[in-house]
Amino acid sequence: MVYSDDSIEPSIPSPLIGECDVLAVRRKDDPEYAVEALLKGEHVLVQDFYSTGLTVLAALKKYLRSNYSENDFKAQREFRNVYHQASQHLLVLVTNQKLAIRKAPEIGWLSRFYPENSNLLISFPDVQGLNSAWQWYEKGILIPSLGYKLHPFYGTYFPTRFDHIELFDEWLKHYRGAKLSAIDVGVGSGVLSLQLLKHGFRHLVGTDTNPNAIIGVAEELDRMGKSSKVDLILTDLLSHCKEKTELIVFNPPWIPAQGDIAGLDSAIYYDETLFPRFFEQAYCNLEPDGHVVILFSNLAITTGVAKNNPVEVELSTGGRFVKVKHLTRNVKEASSKTKRNQVWRATEQVELWELKKSES
Repeated sequence: MVYSDDSIEPSIPSPLIGECDVLAVRRKDDPEYAVEALLKGEHVLVQDFYSTGLTVLAALKKYLRSNYSENDFKAQREFRNVYHQASQHLLVLVTNQKLAIRKAPEIGWLSRFYPENSNLLISFPDVQGLNSAWQWYEKGILIPSLGYKLHPFYGTYFPTRFDHIELFDEWLKHYRGAKLSAIDVGVGSGVLSLQLLKHGFRHLVGTDTNPNAIIGVAEELDRMGKSSKVDLILTDLLSHCKEKTELIVFNPPWIPAQGDIAGLDSAIYYDETLFPRFFEQAYCNLEPDGHVVILFSNLAITTGVAKNNPVEVELSTGGRFVKVKHLTRNVKEASSKTKRNQVWRATEQVELWELKKSES
């Protein structure tokens, strides 16, 4: 396995360094004054209960929702951006790897990520993220197509919807290639790689730009006794993949970034160079009779965020690949617990594109 625990450091929330002025907020206080301070970019410190932080963030969401339409996809995205920026100023004190407020959850990541820090300030949303990730890590998430649970590492993309994964599993059932090797580009939590192993592929390479993904998949494979079957490389797309392979699998982000991608979740949003770079590199790393499989969605088009499908653009203008198959599946209805307006899911489909090299 091309990986070393000592060579890759996880990406973790950065604590607030140095002295700063803070506005204290407690349960008895009106949360609106804390919301006003957060929107001004001022730091607010939760001083009593964990629930106080939840109350302040709920008040912030309520205030912002009155300014953004829930029926407009772009407005929802702008709402989330503004909320993210303001909420990062709500802070919690961590003392000896524990939250220094009452009725707070126990978060195992704190002792793993900050073993040397006796006192530090972390944003409340980061604490929520650490807590949620710890719960998923401990409990695991059942992947239907695998039949067992994965334990996703902090800060790693993992699926909560399985339509595209099920579509890929169906495709794998009918795959008749040699199954000697494959490359999983953007390995994430390792779901696609584990599907490939399940269907008999002998050796895999998994790449990702996220060190947490590399660390998490390495730990998962080690728990399963499958470390020797997968080489993991911290790199962009296929930049450091030297060998050619019969199959390249790519589950890219589905939404094009509007403007600068900095600060956006790279598991969700892609910049305009991503697909051209991928297709250029995939062409070089693919055996002459190899195939590329891309898992995608028409989400960006159905919501009006994009006009063109980047895979179709490559097929019509790239001159490198031709279509072998294009499989689609309607997306299942959103959970009744989902609070966001997701009327657009009625027309969303996940897609599997199978491509091969052009003979021209």
